[in-house]
Amino acid sequence: MLIAEAVDAIGDACAIWGFSGYSREHVAFYIAKEFDDAYDSRVKERIGRMSWKMENRDGAAIRHATMKLAKQPARTRLLILLSDGRPLDCGCDQYFDSYAQADTRAALREARKLNIHPFCITVDPRGESYLEALYGEVGYVVIEDVASLPARLPALYRRLTR
Repeated sequence: MLIAEAVDAIGDACAIWGFSGYSREHVAFYIAKEFDDAYDSRVKERIGRMSWKMENRDGAAIRHATMKLAKQPARTRLLILLSDGRPLDCGCDQYFDSYAQADTRAALREARKLNIHPFCITVDPRGESYLEALYGEVGYVVIEDVASLPARLPALYRRLTR
């Protein structure tokens, strides 16, 4: 909610989406707020209900979000990914490790080709082993202390929108 409140306060448009799933046939994309939705109590309630469901097939979700963002007329289009760690889907097609990372990198490159700027905020303190390979081309930050997120968000958003 912190990012949404900050973006809403300065008048920038934002949408809030989540995703989960199990295998390539069952990727769910959740909508808490679309660009034209008012940031009101209903949106806050939907955000508050968001929680971990199943697996995270990042490539599919990034591609879907990219298509939605590509329709927005904004000069700067950010795709901020809040992540707890690596892309992983233990469904029937074994979406993990190098395969999942390659798919996620490909989806991030596809977004960049459409002038969408992905950036990852992760809370995985052990992520240095894979984050550079996964998000090095687009940028990322590790927030080890989630409580520090509110203080860090304004400067991070300013940096991303310059």
